[in-house]
Amino acid sequence: MTVRGIRGAITVAANEETAILEATERLMRNMIEANGINTEDIASVIITVTRDLDAAFPARGVRAIPGFDLVPLMCSNEIPVPGSLEKCIRIMMLVNTEKSLREIRHIFLEGAVVLRPDLSSRLT
Repeated sequence: MTVRGIRGAITVAANEETAILEATERLMRNMIEANGINTEDIASVIITVTRDLDAAFPARGVRAIPGFDLVPLMCSNEIPVPGSLEKCIRIMMLVNTEKSLREIRHIFLEGAVVLRPDLSSRLT
């Protein structure tokens, strides 16, 4: 097995606890489903938010998914680059897998599709 990174991002409409938690859970569930991930194979998850999102820790949204009680999660802020996408949650999930780089499916939802349209188009 090899450790591979699986990326994902989603935007939310407002800096509200429910919006942040639901979006993070939705993104993670999509990443897991698209890649056939078993939580036992997850080494760790890094979640970042843009500085305009501070109403909740997005890791709480991931913890709502069964099997994530022991997975190491860490939240952080994105670098505040002028003109960058706002109200964005990003996930980097490190997993043990037999999949090649080309087989990994990165997930970009809502307004975050603009971050990597080249990868988003591979999902169809």
